[in-house]
Amino acid sequence: MTVMKKGLMTIVGVALLGMQLAACGNSNTNTNATNAPSNTASDTPATEAAAKPVEITWWNFPTFQALDGEVGKYEKEIIAAFNEKNPEIKVNLEMITFEGGPEKLNVAIASNTAPDVIYDAPGRIIDWGKKDLLAPLNDMVTDEVKNDISPAFWKQSSVGDQIYMYPINTAPFMMAVNKTIFEKIGALDLLPLNKEDRTWTFDEYKKALQAVKEKAPEVIPTGFFAKSQAGDQGTRAYIANLGVSRFLNEDNSAVAINTDNAAKALDWIVQATNDKLSVAGAASLAAADVNDLFLQGKLAFTLNYSAVLKAQNVSKKMVEFEDVLLPFPTMDGSEPKLEPYLGGMAVFNNGNEDKIAASKKLIDFIANDAVYGKKNLIQTGGLSVRNSVTGLYNDPEYTYAEYARKFTTDAPTIADGYADIRTFWFPELQRALIGGATGKEALDSFAKSANEAIAKAKAAAK
Repeated sequence: MTVMKKGLMTIVGVALLGMQLAACGNSNTNTNATNAPSNTASDTPATEAAAKPVEITWWNFPTFQALDGEVGKYEKEIIAAFNEKNPEIKVNLEMITFEGGPEKLNVAIASNTAPDVIYDAPGRIIDWGKKDLLAPLNDMVTDEVKNDISPAFWKQSSVGDQIYMYPINTAPFMMAVNKTIFEKIGALDLLPLNKEDRTWTFDEYKKALQAVKEKAPEVIPTGFFAKSQAGDQGTRAYIANLGVSRFLNEDNSAVAINTDNAAKALDWIVQATNDKLSVAGAASLAAADVNDLFLQGKLAFTLNYSAVLKAQNVSKKMVEFEDVLLPFPTMDGSEPKLEPYLGGMAVFNNGNEDKIAASKKLIDFIANDAVYGKKNLIQTGGLSVRNSVTGLYNDPEYTYAEYARKFTTDAPTIADGYADIRTFWFPELQRALIGGATGKEALDSFAKSANEAIAKAKAAAK
């Protein structure tokens, strides 16, 4: 394995992924759930105890719910429990934010000061793996674990045959609706909540937006955003589903979203903004801005949501209301295509085999410990990637989130050149929103730039 130092200074612009990792209070958990991750440490060659003391650094986004309002407190609890079994490994924790963390990682990688281990998502991790910056984790994965996790998740966690991310939690990205608003205006029947799959059409969605505009004029019917790359999965899934299209084609070799129907969907979003059915100023709003409006009770629908964010947002609501998960509507009411959130851990290859081995032991503990494996999952608010682990929560929305996994499709994050692809997305959305391009012009321009990035990345990989 090429050590971290090789080629680090060539890294440019590791893109921000609107990573959604969150937490869930114990009030939503099923403490009687019997299906929990098994402790595989004793079966895992990579986690055999090192005889000599070793010190590692763990950088973490706010993956787990803050305890007592203190960010990082839960992570410290994990470390303390880990040290009861592994006293020879000292873990230095550094919490990073979703806003500044990606750039901090870029700087650390370029200056050979990257952490030893991180909990993140494929958008960044696989890019690092392709650049030979990570230690493979194949020796951690037992046959039992391999067979209990969907091949699609392994595909998102690997570069070729090399596993670079140990997958832990997941949830399909969806929309959410403020159900309380629709109850107050007597329009609950406009939502597809009486259907097990909750699928609905574009026209049904528009009727719901119109009802909010007419009966609750103080509330913005729906949101959109185009300021930064954060949360890009929400906008691309919104447009792709409204237009019954895909973001990339089946093998991720080319852009597929520049269809006539997707272009019409983007044109509608622009018109909906003008008609006050969608939030004003979307070109200068970030995903977090739109979700904040939702949490303030000022927005009926938000686009970038999941069971993970639902759990995280319990303590962030400015007013009391019931938030309910919904799939994106489609033009014809067909099954939606939902991108899966996938969270997991990776080990940077900093050239020290002892640190790499210790980092793998920490990952194994977080994912598979008999007690903390289940506890950590619940604290993220996510579903397990393990097919055998279900029923962690006593919450109908989690029941639906598990059901909605049937709608998941391949995420584009594993595409060659993805780090560059996503940089072209929001500028084109902004152009359409401010009237500088039609929906078709914006999507065609995006496709041209993105396809060039894919071809360049493929050529570089040969």
